[in-house]
Amino acid sequence: MSDKLKLVNNKLSLLETFENKYPNRDYTVTHIAPEFTSLCPKTGQPDFATITLEYIPGLLCVELKSYKFYLQSYRNDGIFFESVTNKILDDLVEITKPRWMKITAEFNTRGGISSVIEAEFEDEDYRYDDEDEFDDDFEDDFLKN
Repeated sequence: MSDKLKLVNNKLSLLETFENKYPNRDYTVTHIAPEFTSLCPKTGQPDFATITLEYIPGLLCVELKSYKFYLQSYRNDGIFFESVTNKILDDLVEITKPRWMKITAEFNTRGGISSVIEAEFEDEDYRYDDEDEFDDDFEDDFLKN
């Protein structure tokens, strides 16, 4: 197994979950981590960000201590803003299988530019969005009553 693959598997193994006691209710969980750090892959300089995790849990929730250690594991990784944001989302979706999840990464200003990266996931079975099956007569019937 390559060192890179070991690193990826090791990060995912840091995350733990616990049972959602209210799986029949939609509610939003928000965790804000204002001390995220990684390294610029070009310069090796540190990048600082606030990572906001928002999600509607399915059967599982992410355990906070493991999430904190997971985020800290990026401290010495050279990785672009876009990549780390999407990697965090992918890993959390894989481990928790949420109904909906969004990661917002607000990176501090460096070189006169600040960056905000947002990545979002929605379970395809979670929301009704198939317009082809929408009853076109519904609006007319509703307005008549």
